Amino acid sequence: MDKEQKAEVIDQIAGQINGAEAVYAVDYRGLSVTQASELRAKLREAGTSFRIVKNTLTLRAAEKAGAEALKPFVEEGPTALAFVGGDAALAAKALDTFSRQSQVLALKGGVLEGRTLTIEELGRLARLPGRDQLNAQLAGIVASPITGLVRGLGSLLSGLAIALGQVQEQRAAEAPPEEPAAEEPAAEEPAAEPSGEGSGDRSEESEEPEESDQTKEAEE
Repeated sequence: MDKEQKAEVIDQIAGQINGAEAVYAVDYRGLSVTQASELRAKLREAGTSFRIVKNTLTLRAAEKAGAEALKPFVEEGPTALAFVGGDAALAAKALDTFSRQSQVLALKGGVLEGRTLTIEELGRLARLPGRDQLNAQLAGIVASPITGLVRGLGSLLSGLAIALGQVQEQRAAEAPPEEPAAEEPAAEEPAAEPSGEGSGDRSEESEEPEESDQTKEAEE
């Protein structure tokens, strides 16, 4: 590899470092070509690329990208880098799973959003749920109280309606039977008014006894 090719590789790695959400370093000693292809396929599903480069070139690329936190992981031993462009937890999980199953890959640490990750922190990150799983869990947590509230209100309203119906039926059963309404008496016909002659006769009849009384007093 001549000087120009090395400069080109350095630029490529620096660009990958700057464009990644996280960069994980692993010791790839003992990794076969077949295993490397398998690992690349698994990491690709997590939006991550895997690259094996000489440490000297990687150190120069990290310096050019301003990723000083990454340099300690590539100073010793053969190191490969995983450039995470998707789910950081899912990529860490893929590396950790492959390392445990193949026994030929060792995690060294990494950088996540400018923060250094130790081997232990990278292992804990690998045990976290992926982003999609976290979103599903969050949706379940948010929806669960609402669903419970809706169900609770539905049961409460249903129970209240049943209780009110039972109270109404009980009151109807305990109420005394209604008595039939009494018939209103027929209106009396007004008496016929006396004629004028009849009234005159009655006046004369009423005056006669008065005169008779006076006559009796005079005779006494």
